[in-house]
Amino acid sequence: MEFKLSESGAFRGNFEFGELSVSGNSEIGFRPFQLFVSSIVGCSGSVFRTVLDKKRISYDTIEIDASVERDEQKANKVTKIRLHFIIEGKSLNLDQLQKSLKVSSKNCAMVQSVKDAITIEETIEIRESTVTVE
Repeated sequence: MEFKLSESGAFRGNFEFGELSVSGNSEIGFRPFQLFVSSIVGCSGSVFRTVLDKKRISYDTIEIDASVERDEQKANKVTKIRLHFIIEGKSLNLDQLQKSLKVSSKNCAMVQSVKDAITIEETIEIRESTVTVE
């Protein structure tokens, strides 16, 4: 990966999907903190979806609410990330979903990369689907 300092003051990198601007100033780029948490969410969510699909567990939607604890005394270091998965579907089994989430956590490269330095807490909420088929 290569990033170059742009005239705006953001570091820019070009990737298959497009250009990424990174800056401590949210008016000219994504903040490193946002990208860090997004990486954990994106990896964890993608692996979880793959595990559910391989187990043929049907769902309508997956949402992830991320919250973060930081230590202001240590350069605002991230100490804990909570990922609250909200799964919507018909007749979902909480035990089955929790087991799938444990498998996904063990196979998410981003979670595994930070697990000894940051507490990652994952919880699941089930919402019964209100979608009706006519």
